[in-house]
Amino acid sequence: MIYGYLILLINIVMKDNCLKFIFLFALFSICISCKSDDVDNEKLASILVPLGDPFIILYNDTYYAYGTNAGNGIEVFVSTDLKSWKRPEGINQGLALYKDDVWADRKFWAPEVYYVKGKFYMYYSADEHICVATSDSPLGPFKQSVQKPMIEGEKCIDNSLFIDDNGKPYLFFVRFNDGNNIWVAELTDDLLNIKPETMHKCISVSQPWEEVWPRVNEGPFAIKHKGKYYLTYSANSFESPFYGIGCAIASDLMGKWKKYDWNPILQKPGYLVGVGHGAIFKDKKGLLRLVFHAHKDKNTIHPRAMYITTVNFKQKNGEEIISIDDNYIIPTLTVKK
Repeated sequence: MIYGYLILLINIVMKDNCLKFIFLFALFSICISCKSDDVDNEKLASILVPLGDPFIILYNDTYYAYGTNAGNGIEVFVSTDLKSWKRPEGINQGLALYKDDVWADRKFWAPEVYYVKGKFYMYYSADEHICVATSDSPLGPFKQSVQKPMIEGEKCIDNSLFIDDNGKPYLFFVRFNDGNNIWVAELTDDLLNIKPETMHKCISVSQPWEEVWPRVNEGPFAIKHKGKYYLTYSANSFESPFYGIGCAIASDLMGKWKKYDWNPILQKPGYLVGVGHGAIFKDKKGLLRLVFHAHKDKNTIHPRAMYITTVNFKQKNGEEIISIDDNYIIPTLTVKK
């Protein structure tokens, strides 16, 4: 019956040019608001936040986002609601970290910023080495008093800070000794140096979904929930549409990590492809959020863009597991005309 009324309404509307225009405009508006393969990504690309490997910190009621994009440092964007973002004014080329203030002058990737005891620490990759720089402001400038990588004799990427309940600091990072694989090590109390003797391998490629191409486990991020450690990571090449996010758990940070049998926990949501390198943070309401990047569209990788979704814990087989919502926020960048 409803279907018949709908057909009758369409027939009436199509006989009146004015009503026809209104109807078609409304239909078009509904279509472009839908999350599907038909979304015009070219229109979205000009207003999306252009960050790969994104990270968000909430400080003094403002969100700060950092990521991979600029060739000469690390960009920062600010927001009060996670939806609308802007470039802050009055900082060097929109950069929180500028190449002249740190070691290396290229390949600035995957920054993460933490506020610890009155100072901001940025952990990032530069020229495929892990580095750390500090600042008194989340806007920077982040600088190194001693300009060097954290491991001078070895290429590594994707360093991520984790401070346990007892205050002991650790650093997760990616080594290149069997493809890309994830390690953890203790840090010195000043959060600036790795204790090499504590380096411990966590995970490497071991599941079929990770073997599209090449051998990659990267983008680590760890949280603790009810006494257990949860490590999210990305697998497959960032260039692949099958880039996705998995999770491993452990009862001992320096012990054995076990990957979920049902990985990936996020891959190709909606019309997005190349989804990965996520980082978890709390929003103003205390909800856990995941920020991640995706390809520009199904045919083009760059510029990658930032997306945000919700993280929950739910029961599965009698244990608490991480669950990522497929419904995501599409942050937009306010650009002055």
